[in-house]
Amino acid sequence: MSPIVWEDPFCAEGNNCFRIGTDAEGNAYLAVAGDEGNAIRDSREALAALIRDIKAGKVDHLL
Repeated sequence: MSPIVWEDPFCAEGNNCFRIGTDAEGNAYLAVAGDEGNAIRDSREALAALIRDIKAGKVDHLL
């Protein structure tokens, strides 16, 4: 498994802080900041689709 390169945490209102990471194998990771060992892994395309939906307000209840 390639090492994960994590971006800075994204914190919404309150204490909901998430981190996004990628690896050299084309995988994307989403984790609660501070708990990166339990990250969800999927393709970069799937993570990009999730981010687009969040920005469009379709899944803002996740934040």
